[in-house]
Amino acid sequence: MGGESDMTETLAAGLARALKRAGLEPPKGLSRLTGGATMESWRFESGGEGFVLRRAPSLEFMAERPFGHDVEAAIIRAAHTARVTAPEVVAELRPEDGIGSGFVMRALPGTPDPKAILAMDDPDKLLREAARDLAQIHALDRTALPVEVSAMDYREAVDDLRARFEEAGGDRPVIALGLKWLADNLLEPVEPVLNHGDFRLGNLLAEDGRLTGVLDWELAHFGDPHEDLAFGCMPVWRFARYDRPALGLGSLEDYFAAYEEAGGRPVDRARFRFWLVYRTVWWALGCLRNARIWRSGEDRMLERVVISRRASEQELDLLLLLEEEAPEERLAKQKWWPIATPDDDTGDASREELLTAIAEWLATIKDQVRGHDRFQLAVARNAIAIATRDEIHLPDLHCNRRLAQDILRGETTLETPGLVGRLRQGALEKITVDSPKYPALAHALEKWTLPKEETD
Repeated sequence: MGGESDMTETLAAGLARALKRAGLEPPKGLSRLTGGATMESWRFESGGEGFVLRRAPSLEFMAERPFGHDVEAAIIRAAHTARVTAPEVVAELRPEDGIGSGFVMRALPGTPDPKAILAMDDPDKLLREAARDLAQIHALDRTALPVEVSAMDYREAVDDLRARFEEAGGDRPVIALGLKWLADNLLEPVEPVLNHGDFRLGNLLAEDGRLTGVLDWELAHFGDPHEDLAFGCMPVWRFARYDRPALGLGSLEDYFAAYEEAGGRPVDRARFRFWLVYRTVWWALGCLRNARIWRSGEDRMLERVVISRRASEQELDLLLLLEEEAPEERLAKQKWWPIATPDDDTGDASREELLTAIAEWLATIKDQVRGHDRFQLAVARNAIAIATRDEIHLPDLHCNRRLAQDILRGETTLETPGLVGRLRQGALEKITVDSPKYPALAHALEKWTLPKEETD
């Protein structure tokens, strides 16, 4: 609306200066793309061709990042030169452009929308192409990449997760369980390769069942190739296809075989599991951190508070992973009663009804907003839905600092009587409020709970 219009004018002026340095015409049709909780993406045309601006609104926004947009742009250029399906970088922003930090890429065909990609024909072909590109990324010559790209120290990385856990309150027992497992199962280092760092649906472009682009290189680093392999296979990045563990597109066996055939290193299942646990803990803490960023005033984007509630998705996934190592006698199914809406409809409007009314009104103005504001409206409705369910249903089962610290010290383990059941109950309660359509929930209910006729 008005604010976005003013921003577009400012961006267009600064962008014109950057494009002029690259011998390109001023931008036309500048519009913000949906998504992007950390970075902004803007689509436009110049000289009849499509381009995308990737930017942070201020230089301060980049302060805590491992490297700047100049390094990210150099990584993408190296990948593009090596025939990875990466975009072509054509221009970089400078401070005198007055529109923050970022760079311009030539637009690629295709969509990053996971729902659209998962509906395409021949997912096996797309999986093979993704495996090929990942193998090519891991084969990039280190001397062709910026020296600012750091190598991961596994122990430091796990210690950093522990510090972030304490910063977030240190009170989530399931995350504590993951941290203890990582510390107890720390890997020996392997020869590092370039990791994309965020290789998953949502950051891949596809069109007509073929891979057309690999986006968002801001988390690139040198490390174990299994980390990249595992990240895209997390349940959260399979979206609606929980049954397809490899990128939501197919089987792990086919993914690994295609990766190895394309020149990737032989896949070690134990290392893959370690990084699956690591990245699940990492993303859980990343979700929680979004709430802290919002509270601090550093970034008051609406997405921040909603993303923070997705930590419960990772806690569910993490518990499903880790309980595989619990003694069989601790894994008995238990009773579970789904949450139900109270039937008290007397008196004045309840808080739930007020929130519901706001959400319904927002739905009526959906067709009146455009661009990123339309996306923000959808996020707002999601936030209201979470708040509505939270107000009625959420018991305080998911936060327990004493239990979390006992787990970290090894005093409480998966062998402790009652722990698995208690963690399952808390995970189910929390996910039912935060994300009741999360695909892993149906799997967890089937695995953990007794059939309805046995609970009557």
